[in-house]
Amino acid sequence: MHALLPYLYQYAIGGALFAAGLVLGWRAGYIGLAPGAPRRNLLILLAGLAFYMGLHGYLQFVAPSDPHIPGTAAPLPEKNPGTPLDYGVMIGYFLAILAVGTWFGRYNKSTRDFFFGGQKFAWWFITMSLVATTIGSYSFVKYSRIAYAHGIASSQTYTNDWFWLPLFLFGWLPIIFFSKVVSIPEYFERRFGRGARMTVTALLLVYLVGYIGINLFTMGKVLHSLVGWPIFSAACVVAAISAVYVTWGGQTSVIVTDLFQGVMLLLAGGVILYLGLDALGGVGGFWSSLPPGHRMAFPAFAEDPSYSMVGIFWQDAMANSAVFYFLNQGVMMRFLSTRSVNEGKKAMIATALVLMPVAAVVVASGGWVGASLTGAGLMPEVPNPSDAFFRVASLLAAPGVFGLIMAALTAALMSTVDTLITAVSAIAVNDIWRPYVRPGRPDRYYLKIARNTAIIVTLVGVALVPVFMQFDSIYSAHGAFTAAVTPPLVVAVLYAILWKRYTPAAATATVLGGALAIAASIIWPELVAPFAHGVPTVTADGTELTGAKAYKFMRALYGLVASAAIGFGVTLFTRPRDDADIVGLTQATSAALSGRSAGELYRDAPRIEAGVAPGDVDRDDAAHGEALVRLSPAAREALGVRPGGHLLISDPRWWFGGLRSMHARVAEAPLPAEGPAVELGPELRRRASHRKRVVIEALA
Repeated sequence: MHALLPYLYQYAIGGALFAAGLVLGWRAGYIGLAPGAPRRNLLILLAGLAFYMGLHGYLQFVAPSDPHIPGTAAPLPEKNPGTPLDYGVMIGYFLAILAVGTWFGRYNKSTRDFFFGGQKFAWWFITMSLVATTIGSYSFVKYSRIAYAHGIASSQTYTNDWFWLPLFLFGWLPIIFFSKVVSIPEYFERRFGRGARMTVTALLLVYLVGYIGINLFTMGKVLHSLVGWPIFSAACVVAAISAVYVTWGGQTSVIVTDLFQGVMLLLAGGVILYLGLDALGGVGGFWSSLPPGHRMAFPAFAEDPSYSMVGIFWQDAMANSAVFYFLNQGVMMRFLSTRSVNEGKKAMIATALVLMPVAAVVVASGGWVGASLTGAGLMPEVPNPSDAFFRVASLLAAPGVFGLIMAALTAALMSTVDTLITAVSAIAVNDIWRPYVRPGRPDRYYLKIARNTAIIVTLVGVALVPVFMQFDSIYSAHGAFTAAVTPPLVVAVLYAILWKRYTPAAATATVLGGALAIAASIIWPELVAPFAHGVPTVTADGTELTGAKAYKFMRALYGLVASAAIGFGVTLFTRPRDDADIVGLTQATSAALSGRSAGELYRDAPRIEAGVAPGDVDRDDAAHGEALVRLSPAAREALGVRPGGHLLISDPRWWFGGLRSMHARVAEAPLPAEGPAVELGPELRRRASHRKRVVIEALA
């Protein structure tokens, strides 16, 4: 029963959430048994769920019984990390990221470019850049600590996002694409009104800025362990580097640099795992040296307040994962940077099915290898599991390789912080400055505000570092913070998507009331006890944050229940908005806003390859702020577009991933040419392709 309960608990509750998303997708026609896309989508989702259920079942019930062979080998000789070569690699990496980020941001001419990278990227480009966003700066240190102390159970955080996939694909993704919202608070205003927008803006900024502070705190600890710098000073240095290229390049710089940094992260985790397996004599030696309890998919259900299965499930899978995909402005902007809803769908499936298991291995490899090395007698026991990653890296990595691994760890910081900085800039411009402070100004003015905000929010994040330094570990700081902030936002967005009757008054009450209920539980932790499933609380430690540390993970369940009850109760006694006012803003109405049937939403846009007819000038479309291009009659017919139609013109070489792309509108006058052709002026040719042919897509 000790092993069965965590498995049944996760898949009973998570499976119900997954099934609810499937029902919504089935009713809307996105999945089904009919041949083609509906059946393919259904099989992909069911195969993914079966994969995770099978993997977790094997690890929880079969793997612990494999033979365990305690080691008696002599400890490995110490390497000499921190050589001039290591520091040279790290400095070279910093300079390369700065160069790449500023170079690819040179085409930023509008807030659309700054926040969404021109909405032109292919799904695989976004997926690879999400590697770096998903694996935050805290991840290597945080999960190596858990992996060293608890083994394979550290992967739980990265393998439970799958439950949210159907709701994201069939509920949230079509809404944000076809309603053309540019921020999470804007969605809440269109769904409920200004009051909801203001409350969500306030709480979302607390979440995002606090997240920046956690990441900077982590990097300060990393550099403190590596080179002995004070934590606060080290956080300031890395914050300055991140702010430079984000301020200059915006979302394009973030996406491109994160692509490079994602590769670095995978490489670093792979190197640690390879070196560890080599030292242990292969996979068999690694596995046999792990204690049986370290092979299980789930930790103990409720016995350990620092890492219990039920606490991690509610804090991470139900609260933090929902906020990450549905409400994290940075992640939303990443998906809206794809060129179509279909590309966004592919990116999300690849993220949940491929990226998450890979990320689980990458971030925990140091802890898993460390536990196995200790079990084999090759490494002394690490007294403080938080040092497991550094201990393993310094023991296994030669000079130069150690510098590469540390550079990747820094990459994890910058790739998460840059996303968060652009997210806060977007909210500041689109939800505060543009609608309330200085409405009606030219777009160039708002671009300046976005860049100034990026600098200010970085400074605020640095100022929060001393607050998070009061926690005993990065994992505790991150868990306590997300459990305390995210539940009201999760409940509000899910009610908004799934329940048409959910009212404006209820949305505001959910966010404010839920936040107050959670604040009360920090002052009086006993409020959380009925929801704690028997997880013991922590004792007072004399710091100002004792209340936040008590039930730090189970506070998420308390917050979700309190917020849901407030939202439900207020909805019953208040008046909802008319259906005509919320078209396209709920799961039931999203297809109407797109102008296409449910079955057509995920079909690929018409796409052709056309010859380039060099023009002398670039024409501008004053109505849409985009370029005007002339198409030949054959190209118009093949694409099915009329004058004013929306196009995406790209370099035909797929490996650019949309980087060399541009949006345009169809000019009134046709291009007198035979066959599919498009006229491009000098600037358009430079931005889209130097070649004689381009790919043209007709966008909705």
